[in-house]
Amino acid sequence: MNTKHFIRLGVPLGEATRRATDFVSKYILGGGDKSRLEEEVKAVIANPAAFVDDKLRGEFAKALLAAPSRIEPVKYRQWGTGLEHEAVMQMERACLLPVSVAGALMPDAHVGYGLPIGGVLATDNAVIPYAVGVDIACRMKMTVLDLPLRDLDQKQDRLTRAIETETRFGVGSNFKSRREHDVLDADWSVSPVTKQNKDRAWSQLGTSGSGNHFVEFGLFTAHGPIASAGQSKELSAGTYVALLSHSGSRGTGAAVCDHYSKLAFAQLKDLPSELKRLAWLSLDSQEGQEYWAAMELMGQYAAANHALIHQHLAANLGAQVLLDVENHHNFAWKESHAIDGVAREVIVHRKGATPAGEGVLGIIPGSMATPGFVVSGKGNAQSLNSASHGAGRVMSRMAAQKKFNWKDVNRLLRERGVTLISAGLDEAPMVYKNISEVMAAQTDLVTVLGQFDPKLVKMAPAGERPED
Repeated sequence: MNTKHFIRLGVPLGEATRRATDFVSKYILGGGDKSRLEEEVKAVIANPAAFVDDKLRGEFAKALLAAPSRIEPVKYRQWGTGLEHEAVMQMERACLLPVSVAGALMPDAHVGYGLPIGGVLATDNAVIPYAVGVDIACRMKMTVLDLPLRDLDQKQDRLTRAIETETRFGVGSNFKSRREHDVLDADWSVSPVTKQNKDRAWSQLGTSGSGNHFVEFGLFTAHGPIASAGQSKELSAGTYVALLSHSGSRGTGAAVCDHYSKLAFAQLKDLPSELKRLAWLSLDSQEGQEYWAAMELMGQYAAANHALIHQHLAANLGAQVLLDVENHHNFAWKESHAIDGVAREVIVHRKGATPAGEGVLGIIPGSMATPGFVVSGKGNAQSLNSASHGAGRVMSRMAAQKKFNWKDVNRLLRERGVTLISAGLDEAPMVYKNISEVMAAQTDLVTVLGQFDPKLVKMAPAGERPED
């Protein structure tokens, strides 16, 4: 029996799992009947107090009684097949937290810190910084522009200059001539971290960062009329030029995550090492309230970053916006869900998952060489009104750099009609799952309204230094 079997049987992680392993070893070495092993473990789990004085089972029983995590994981449903074993195990462990009440795992799931990317977790009056993520409020935004379709081929130089003029890429990237936005008038004193980092955040306002963040032009094909919230006129079916961006709350969001995750670790020192990155803050505590306010502010800040990128690019090109769609996918929301048949307020963490409540618009990208999709949520209760946030990685950045080369990547991009301005090899299209398979696995979660095909892509090259 291994850790996965113990979790399935209801053995909490940490000391209880270790003592369970010891018991199994001693039981087998002592000549115990292997066919009865599961039954023996279940008996101790069912009534540990009855076994505390048992020479063979006592330490296992005592560890069960002292366990800080729940005995039985909360239920969750998984979408998609062939998911990374460790990503599934991360979800299993998250569902063992005493504050967890429900969960879901999306078809793009892969390993993350604490909660897997593509993991959705509902908790009771508690927020988990690492279940929100390091890049708080990482966000997608697409604007459909009134530019001629021929500009994607005939005016690529102009579009490239616009991107490189109106945003910045790279770790620590910023603007010397700072951008202005109403988010700067918000209360940045809600947390000592946001107060300390306000000037840094201002300097990075309108920037795109590094990693898998991008700004790209492409063709958007609307399958039918689309209307987004706050816009009086709907977009008619047809094919258009569109601008798509992906980035979050930059260095300030990372600083918020780092500070409050450390506070959570310190408050829950008895958590098993396997659950350490899932340490939570009660929303009744000062630290929990501070983190929540800082997270909300980072949501506004991430939205402002995208707003400025799109506004400045549209102005640079003299274009009008015909449709505007956007959504967070690293965030926590207070929502009402039926838990065990009873509606109650819970905290829903979507780490790399797109909100997909009934009729809610969202964007699910593929890769630099595969399509992305504008979708409408179906409000599936089993997924906690969620869907995937993209295709999902199939390998690490280091593995990608060892396996691929630019000659093969550039050949694929040419075949797909994509011009790459810059990117790291670790973002090659081959490091992502097949987006068609991911979308096929979640037809009960979203309806596809339109398709975005990348044509001109800008990401931060590997090793790119901060710009002005």
